[in-house]
Amino acid sequence: MSEARIERAGEGQLRLFGVLDYQSGPAVREAGRALIASSGTPVTLDCSAVERSSSVGLSLLLGFMRDAKAAGVDLRINALPDDMEKIARVSGLLDILPLEATRDSKG
Repeated sequence: MSEARIERAGEGQLRLFGVLDYQSGPAVREAGRALIASSGTPVTLDCSAVERSSSVGLSLLLGFMRDAKAAGVDLRINALPDDMEKIARVSGLLDILPLEATRDSKG
């Protein structure tokens, strides 16, 4: 099992890694809150290194959106993995997530 984490990946860039689930979620949530609050600039959250996610992953994204709003930071999300996208679609969240761009069409 992979350890999940969020880290700064450059100016205005954060990256999520690993398996997002009930065990990893709380620590990632707190780390993300701190990184967003200290950014002071627009932030892009890269999800391309997420290996697997339960609904906890979407809960994290929603929490990060609230953190960004509270800090006055513009947050964009990119590279949403398939499993997170499917959960977002079923739960009606695709329309409210600040997705940077759609991935290449799969047909």
